Amino acid sequence: MCMENTTIKSWAEDDRPREKLLEKGRHVLSEAELIAILIGSGNREETAVDLAKRILSSTGHDLQALGKLEIGDLLRFKGIGEAKAVSILAALELGRRRKSVEPPIRDKISSSAEAFLLMKPMFADLPHEEFWVLLLSRSSRVIRKECISRGGLSGTVVDPKIVFKSALQHLASSMILFHNHPSGNLKPSDADLKITAQLRDAGRLLEIPVLDHLIVADEEYYSFADNCLI
Repeated sequence: MCMENTTIKSWAEDDRPREKLLEKGRHVLSEAELIAILIGSGNREETAVDLAKRILSSTGHDLQALGKLEIGDLLRFKGIGEAKAVSILAALELGRRRKSVEPPIRDKISSSAEAFLLMKPMFADLPHEEFWVLLLSRSSRVIRKECISRGGLSGTVVDPKIVFKSALQHLASSMILFHNHPSGNLKPSDADLKITAQLRDAGRLLEIPVLDHLIVADEEYYSFADNCLI
């Protein structure tokens, strides 16, 4: 039996994610139920929750992969129009931005792992490369996080003058470099090795040492310092 664009209001009370959220709290809802609230209704063959489950299944139930979908990817699902697709992407982007403004776990950086945890939100779901610097005080406390450049899928241009202009303006004593690889490949490219060497040498001359360079890919990272490349 077909359903006529079944809305959440018409479901059995136990199956309504909105009511479930109000009664039991948001934390008890599944990812599919949260998405169902965003889209409001399904299509003739499936409820909003079923449709949400199908969307999640297409990404292997990986919320990181879901966050990388574009409007066109969502429009391929029957029952998802432009307005619903925009609602999903807006919610995911809001979640990404919330992560980026959360207070750092530690104000003092003493390892590559701590540096990665601090900067990971800056690179969440980015489809392009970005190059950032983390400026540190003499006691390795964070002074500033700054995006130096944005590029394409396979690279971004980094001007050493801009990097050290910022470091000098903010009286940094040292810095850590960061950039992401949207492909997920953590191996440094020849260009990565070259710019790291240039910035390391410039830092030595200016007495603002480059302590590390991290390549970020989703939940993983590669540290030049940990691998004795800086």
